[in-house]
Amino acid sequence: GKQPLRPGVLSACLRTLRILSRDRQALGPLVTDGALLTLAGHGGICSDRSEGGDPPEDGEVCRKEAMKTLCNVIYNSPEAQDRASALRLLPRLSQRLKLEIHTGEPTIVQFYELRLLFLLTALRPELRKQLQQEQGVATLTAGLKQCLAVRRGEDHEEELGEPGRTPPPVPREASERAIEILKTLFNITYSSRRQQPDEEDAALYRHLADILRLCLLQSYEDEDHSEEVQGHTVNVLSALPLQCLDVLLSGAPGEEGGVNMDCVQALLLFMEKRIERGQKLKEKLTPVLNLLTESCRGHRETRHYLRHQILPPLRDVALRPEQGPTLRGRLVRLMTHMDTEVKHCAAELLFVLCKENVNRFVKYTGYGNAAGLLAARGLLGGRPGADPGGPQYSSDSDSDTEEYRAAKSRINPVTGRVEAEQPDPMRGMTEAEKEREARHLIGLFNRLSREQIIQPMGMMTDGRLAPMCGQIRSGTVEEEEEEEEEEGEDEEYIDQ
Repeated sequence: GKQPLRPGVLSACLRTLRILSRDRQALGPLVTDGALLTLAGHGGICSDRSEGGDPPEDGEVCRKEAMKTLCNVIYNSPEAQDRASALRLLPRLSQRLKLEIHTGEPTIVQFYELRLLFLLTALRPELRKQLQQEQGVATLTAGLKQCLAVRRGEDHEEELGEPGRTPPPVPREASERAIEILKTLFNITYSSRRQQPDEEDAALYRHLADILRLCLLQSYEDEDHSEEVQGHTVNVLSALPLQCLDVLLSGAPGEEGGVNMDCVQALLLFMEKRIERGQKLKEKLTPVLNLLTESCRGHRETRHYLRHQILPPLRDVALRPEQGPTLRGRLVRLMTHMDTEVKHCAAELLFVLCKENVNRFVKYTGYGNAAGLLAARGLLGGRPGADPGGPQYSSDSDSDTEEYRAAKSRINPVTGRVEAEQPDPMRGMTEAEKEREARHLIGLFNRLSREQIIQPMGMMTDGRLAPMCGQIRSGTVEEEEEEEEEEGEDEEYIDQ
């Protein structure tokens, strides 16, 4: 039979394999079925000796090294991913995690088991559905509760810490596991928003959303982990069906319509922090913008609270809407961001906070900043009427401050502020000179259009913009000759 290895030899071999597994050119011997099952066996995933599942001789150290090696191989080799799927490693890993989560304290290997679960679901789309069928959402939700040390209170609600005491920060090791769990949860739930969940799935997602609420409210020993946990929590919340997110407003009643706004406030602070960072806005900011927008559409209390926080009644109309350090100013600045998705998400949130009312939207952002969203929605000419299939908003009016009412008639609707009076550029010109200047400008615009430097647009009956190329090109040859004559006259005028 097999001769047992001396103590320390197995762990040394596994450490060497872990280092070699980082090199994609050296993976050949590690992507066979036998090698994968052997690594899975030493990692504790397989318990059947006939499948390479000999129990590790050096305990947790060997399991940890084997799992690290397996993670490297799966990440670096598409062929290994195929074989892992065919060997059904995921159901075995899922069962192992379920046993660990429901029976005792997490081991030092659990982080790498969760990392492997994330890699399999991220790299193999068919395994996402498989994990769902293995009750993966329920298992990972239980794992998240374990990381946060959640307990069930007297009223059967999930709570953090002991009653009347501030819960201690989540340790670094637990927050690392929570991050892997959240990443995997996103992989297997991101398509749920587009589906109508049945009663059982809705209850599952509502319970998950309740634990995610606690993720946002909990503190963490590692500050970097705190923001990372919140970011992944937002991603998962964005993937869940909207009707399951009303639990975000649960907890002790607050002042906003008798519901608790602690979670919404945490999301608002998180959004503000991401805006201040200004890094990778498309990946890091748009999820929380979309989540708040959809929450405002679905929950009146959330919209009402955020509107007071982001769009308080206007008082200072000397500054443009995009100027200043306020959250409103920062969001309005994002409405002209170079990234189309970022500017659309920022504009959409402000539009919903204005109850999708065009006049109110222009009032808070200025027509110049609002034009992009209004053009995309066909609302440049104002709202054509309520959309019966859209969200239903209450009919409360937007109250104006005395400062705003006093300056309202002098506000430039394009810039959104009171502009200093400018001298009349036509002052002192005769009617003939005014007409000549107008014809000259028209000629310049026509030339820019013909040379395709600009593209004139016109508003159609449905409120959307459409190119006016056909109308411009229908101009007569006589008009073009007349423009050329005017240009010649202008040159003579300049020479004089």
